[in-house]
Amino acid sequence: MRHILLFVFVFVSLCSEAAADFNVRDFGAKGDGKTLDHSAINAAIDSCVSAGGGRVVLPAGVYLCGSIRMKSNVELHISAGATILAAPASMKAYDEAEPWEGPAYQDGGHTYFHNSLIYAVGHDNISITGRGMIDGKGLTRKDTERGGNLQGGNIGTGDKAIALKNCRNILIRDVTIYRGGHFAIILTGCEVGTVDNVLIDTNRDGFDIDCCKYLTVSNCKINTPHDDALVLKSSYALKKPVITEHIAVTNCLITGYKEGTFLDGTYVPEKVGWVCGRFKLGTESNGGYRNIALSNCTFMYSSGLAFEEVDQGLMENIVVNNITMNHVHHYPIYITTGCRNRGPKERTGVSSGADIMISNVVANDVDSLAGIIVTGMPGHPLRNIALSNIRIQYRGGGGAELAGREYREQGTNYPEPKFAKATPAYGLFARHVDGLDVDNVTFSTVRPDYRPAVMLDDVVNWNIRDLDAPVQKGVKKIVTKQKKK
Repeated sequence: MRHILLFVFVFVSLCSEAAADFNVRDFGAKGDGKTLDHSAINAAIDSCVSAGGGRVVLPAGVYLCGSIRMKSNVELHISAGATILAAPASMKAYDEAEPWEGPAYQDGGHTYFHNSLIYAVGHDNISITGRGMIDGKGLTRKDTERGGNLQGGNIGTGDKAIALKNCRNILIRDVTIYRGGHFAIILTGCEVGTVDNVLIDTNRDGFDIDCCKYLTVSNCKINTPHDDALVLKSSYALKKPVITEHIAVTNCLITGYKEGTFLDGTYVPEKVGWVCGRFKLGTESNGGYRNIALSNCTFMYSSGLAFEEVDQGLMENIVVNNITMNHVHHYPIYITTGCRNRGPKERTGVSSGADIMISNVVANDVDSLAGIIVTGMPGHPLRNIALSNIRIQYRGGGGAELAGREYREQGTNYPEPKFAKATPAYGLFARHVDGLDVDNVTFSTVRPDYRPAVMLDDVVNWNIRDLDAPVQKGVKKIVTKQKKK
């Protein structure tokens, strides 16, 4: 009798689990790569919602799609061998972008969500899983926005692979995204979520986290040769400043190979443009960042770490630990505040940054353009910056004349070291800082560099211990400059 009851229990459990699966083929999806299948997939999602939730399954095949509308309590499962292929703009398969009223202080990519391949606005318990692929071939990388001016509206076609806004309890796991459009993944105003074991190989931003909190990102591989890889932002997309906070990122890989060569395993380095990969906070930073942890990550043929607060928000309680980099473009570590102030003119407040700790970093073959950069603003210094257990090998080659150049103040400039050009110190340049602790740091150069290793300009309460850094004959290792009156 006991065995019979056990059999009945297992049978009922299996039937219940099967009943929760909605195969898109049963709703008319062809999976032939030619027929538009998003209507069938959306019908499966609607039926899943009507049943109280469950799993919408895409078996092996190529599903040509426009907009797929995710809803609460639905798991979209892209099986191994299945591909969601973004339809070309000519097929007019994407939903119209939602209207935007009033001024916009953020990029168009942060403004519109409905014109995406997979999107949800205001839904909970959303999952996108499976060992299949999302191929954004038909998505555009373009954006009509120029400096906050949306130029009359959206671009009129699909521009994001996955876009979730004001959603809660999110899971994105195991999927591969190739050619993700403007953003491969963007989460805006979302709370509580996990993104794990996702592979992204794209040409614009890989993964943007905007105005979100309580998210973990782990075990992801992100290849972005022409834009940022993993970015935390706090834009004005929610029509108010919202801080991005309580974000943990670990065990991720960031690269800057030519698009597609990470997926096919040829790993061809891309020619360096204005930026190539990197982990960044900013530049959209109206609300700011708080309680951010980055650990156990590797970078290859990419830019390094960029922490940029330039829009009147705050940047505090940032911890970075166990980072390796190789073939680093432009700079290894960049921490700055500025007063771009991209927001309502009547808004008051000054960008601020404090309590940032970076430790256990090894970087080889680093561009000689800039060393570590730590810059606040006159009268508003960065506070309590700690750099420890860091070893960086620079390419070197900087001339003695660079030591005397006036490095530009951040001010209202776009915060990108390439535009500011070479730093006057090859290893560490710090300005407008109150509380700088440097411990057990080693700099080396492949070629002789005639700049000082460290330059401190308007830096108070600093402490440098165990600094190992070569300098050429007649060049000081550490140069200090007083605050200009």
